[in-house]
Amino acid sequence: MLDNAHALVIGIASYQHVTALPATVLQDAQAIHDALVDSAVCGYATENVRLLLDGQATRDAIRGALADLAGRCDADATFFCYVSSHGGQIPGGPYAGEYLLPVDAAYDSDESVAQTAISGAEFTAALRAIPARKVVVAFDCCHAGGIGQPKDAAALAFKAGLPDSYYDALKAGRGRVILASSRSDELSWVLPGAANSLFTTHLLSGLRGGIASDDGLIRIFDLFEYLQPKVTADQPVQHPVFKAEVEENFPVALYLGGQKGIISKDEQGFRYDAYVSYVDKEPDAGWVWSTLAPRLEAAGLRVAVSGDVDEPGVARVVNIERGIRQAKRTVVALSDNYLADHVADFENVLGQTMGIEEGSYRLLPVKIGTLDPDKLPLRLRMLTLLDLTHPYRAEREFNRLVQALQGPLPRR
Repeated sequence: MLDNAHALVIGIASYQHVTALPATVLQDAQAIHDALVDSAVCGYATENVRLLLDGQATRDAIRGALADLAGRCDADATFFCYVSSHGGQIPGGPYAGEYLLPVDAAYDSDESVAQTAISGAEFTAALRAIPARKVVVAFDCCHAGGIGQPKDAAALAFKAGLPDSYYDALKAGRGRVILASSRSDELSWVLPGAANSLFTTHLLSGLRGGIASDDGLIRIFDLFEYLQPKVTADQPVQHPVFKAEVEENFPVALYLGGQKGIISKDEQGFRYDAYVSYVDKEPDAGWVWSTLAPRLEAAGLRVAVSGDVDEPGVARVVNIERGIRQAKRTVVALSDNYLADHVADFENVLGQTMGIEEGSYRLLPVKIGTLDPDKLPLRLRMLTLLDLTHPYRAEREFNRLVQALQGPLPRR
């Protein structure tokens, strides 16, 4: 079992006074609970995992569960919290702020929401009272179903969706990580015929062994690195969010009950064939996720895509330094947008620097949009550029890219 690990899992679909959510919400929470307590999967002790579904997830019950965890966890504990429910914010006025809606939340006015929901300030304080230094809170909120029409619409300005500022406040403190299913202006999707929401589907897949491990543990950076690209590849308008204040890539669960030596690497020791460096702006983002990444994966290539991690320090650890170092080549998705982005520039400089240190050609620049060649830095201009948008040669250029990624790492 995973020593000193605790969890709280909340799923609310059948609200007493608010529009119901799909039954998928309850299936999500139950599946997360079952994966956590399975000794052959995550390895949490059953008595250390609390599950609150629908009528059990009242405001008082959630408060009580958090207070109980504050008393049971110590500084060395791991605490995993999963919440699938309605969440939103009151943008202005005396009750302005963010709120999670328990099953018994009232929805008549701003005042009733404030009096019956769990405010961002209260939830933040409850998390800070838990002394564990390995804390993960995963939100699968902002569901496509919406909250519905209040009894007194003129008296209520409640807006569905939790803003970045809410997650920023929650992550404050040592060893705190916040995962959210989508950005504040996006929805959390359930694909047709799926048993679980898209975010939770891939979260479960990662927890159940989808993440490679060489020490028998699933670590937090690896979890997001696995989860984020898969969600956005399946639904390009949903981008999971990662917020953190961490000093280490701490474990959150066992890997298949603690199995070791499972990490998948090729003969050269690389976990990925390609790390795709791009700028997360349109039209670049849409093209990378809908065309480039699927095309490379269809060719059997192992692809890591630079994610949209909000904290610069964490981004370099999760999506840049680790991703580039573990990938054979870095595919630089060039456009005018890319050349204007400082984080993107850092990625390709880091990849090229690693190549120089190793005596190899790490970078593979490709053109994916409008590009002023005069703005290309000399270090990129000296490399052969593949034009994946050329009206006549795009297909041939794609094939050349795949062949380059399938081959060994070129040496200088």
